[in-house]
Formats: sequence, C-alpha cells, structure tokens
Amino acid sequence: MGFDVTRFQGDVDEELLCPICSEVLQEATSEGNILSLPLSTCFQAPSCEHAFCSGCIHEWLSRQQTCPVDRQPITPSQLKQVPRILKSLLSKLYIACDNKPHGCVSVVKLDCLKTHLEECDFNPKRPVPCEQGCGLVVPKDELKDHNCLRELRSLMQNQTNKIAELQQDIIENKFQLNEQKQEIQLLKDFMRAMRSSNPQMRAIADQMEQDEVVRWSSTLGRARVTRWGGMISTPDAMLQAVIRRALSESGCPPHIIDQLMENAHERRWPPGLSTLETRQVKMNRRMYENYISKRVPGKQAVVVLACDNRHMNEDMILDPGLVMIFAHGIE
Repeated sequence: MGFDVTRFQGDVDEELLCPICSEVLQEATSEGNILSLPLSTCFQAPSCEHAFCSGCIHEWLSRQQTCPVDRQPITPSQLKQVPRILKSLLSKLYIACDNKPHGCVSVVKLDCLKTHLEECDFNPKRPVPCEQGCGLVVPKDELKDHNCLRELRSLMQNQTNKIAELQQDIIENKFQLNEQKQEIQLLKDFMRAMRSSNPQMRAIADQMEQDEVVRWSSTLGRARVTRWGGMISTPDAMLQAVIRRALSESGCPPHIIDQLMENAHERRWPPGLSTLETRQVKMNRRMYENYISKRVPGKQAVVVLACDNRHMNEDMILDPGLVMIFAHGIE
C-alpha cells in the first residue's frame, strides 16, 4: 500500500500514483512493513515502465506474473527501480505527519518524513524514559500502563533465563571439550604405542609433536629481555608451579611442559649459557640478545624454543627449549 493522497498538499501527478492501490508510491521492506522513505525501491515494469509500490507489485506478482495495467508478462527478477527523476518528484511532495490524529500539524517534504517521525513529540511510539524511578525506556503510549515493579521483575527473569542458558552452554561446551581431550589423548597413546614398534610411525609422531610446538609458539608474543642479570637461576618449587600453570593455560603442548620446566634450573642450562656471575659481561650479553624469546603470558618469564632459535649455536639452546624466569627486566 502507498501513501493516502489526501495527506499531501496540492495535487499529485498521476505518474506518482501506484496503479494497484491508487495511492502515492511507497516502498516496503522484504518483510512487508511499510517504511517512511519511499525513494529507493519503488519498482517499474521493464518494457511498459509502469511504476508501482514495492509491496504492491511483489504481492501482485506472487499471484500472477503480468503487469497490472497492460497485462504484459513480467517476473519479479525483471523489475527495475524507478528512474531518478521520479524519485526526485516524490521527494519534493509535502505530506502531513503520520501523527496528525494525535495532534501534530507539521507538513514536511516526503524525503524528510522519516527523520521527522523519529523526533515528533506527538509520536505515540516515541521512546521516553520512565520518571517513576526504574529508568526503563518505554513507548510513550504505554507509559500510562507502565508498572516499574512488574517490568523490573520481568527484566530480571529474562536475565536469569539467559544466565541459565549460558550456564547450560558452558556445561555442554566443557563436556565436548573433555570428549575432545580424551580423543586427543587416545590418539597420542596410539601414536606412542606405534612409535615404539614402527620406525615410520615414530617419525610421523615426532613431526606431529613438533608441529604442535610450532603452532603454540606462534600464539605467544615476542619478549625483550632488558636485564639478563635478573634471571633466577634456581627457581623454587612454588615459583616453578606458578610458571608451569601459566604455560599450561597458554596452550603449551603437555608433552614438553616437564622438559621446559626442568630446563629452567641452571643445572640443565646448555653449556653456552653462562652462570650468573659472568652474565653481565658485555660479550656474553650480546650472545643472549640473539635469542628469540616468547613471553609467558602474565609472568616475568620467557620461553626460548629450539624451533625459534635454529640460528643459535648448539651450545646455546636445548630441545625442545627452556624457560627463563626473571625477577625483573621483561618487556
């Protein structure tokens, strides 16, 4: 349906009327709801060029695929948008506000109607804040029947229901995650068993584990060590437990966590990693700065992985890598 002709000031050219509803051309959404701005998707037939409201012509063609005026065959895909000059003529028409029955006396250009309706003080559906204390925004015509307590209870119930749904989703996701972990563990157990009995499978399993380490490394941020002298050479059990947990939470492959943490103690350092007493020597510090270090999330610690440090001398790196824990000096 189009705009009622009686809402317009002056005469309206017949070319601006829809032959189906006999009203001024107006567009509609795909859901069939009439919009306030009729200038973008009114349509015309491809050959005879008769123009129609968007909603009117689509409803017509759903029943019979002919032009309503001269019965020439057309399909929805053949429809074209009305020309720019027709849109321009429509935009210059003056129309009374939709809220005239509610007291509005404004007459605006058709292309300004949508903006006016959003701001019109006489719009019964204009959102207004409740002044009774609940702070909710409700349509103006529903304000007189608005009950703060009832609405807040309804809002709380909706939130409670959403929380319950989220909790159920979390439970289901955890269940699925556990199942996936079990499947991965079964696969690892299988690969481990095959590795011990089949040299070819051993190579495949080794490569899979190496790929897993590389993928994890790519998720970590690059770190810069500013004070190599701040490295803790003999971390205690509690500190090691904290770093171990951080590694696990970051997604570190379980099969290398023990090795990384064992290599955090100076007794397992590679031969080229100097002791604390000589670490500040300028020549040694230059060697350390060649390390590609990845940050252990949230901790003053880095991982130096073999896969990231192929450029280092063999006496400066361990496989699969080592953890360096610092008292300070990590950026």
